[in-house]
Amino acid sequence: MDDDLEKMDRDALIAEVKKLRAGIRAHRDATGHDLCWHHPDLWDLLPEKTEPAIAVPPWPKFMRGCIRYRQSLDEQARGAPVHDKEFDG
Repeated sequence: MDDDLEKMDRDALIAEVKKLRAGIRAHRDATGHDLCWHHPDLWDLLPEKTEPAIAVPPWPKFMRGCIRYRQSLDEQARGAPVHDKEFDG
């Protein structure tokens, strides 16, 4: 799966690492409503291009998951500032 790395020279490997780090940082630095979104741009950093086969839960289960995720942020990021803005689509 990662055979392409074997063919890269040092400069190409460094460029690849920088690209991957930039993608990880963009995902890590998401805040506010951006935390809730589907991020296919992160998956696009992989060399294999596939259409992700996602499954979407029914609304009630999905919303319970959103609530649980938000509660986990209260536990894991207690001091995070509050982003008190409506989503504007």
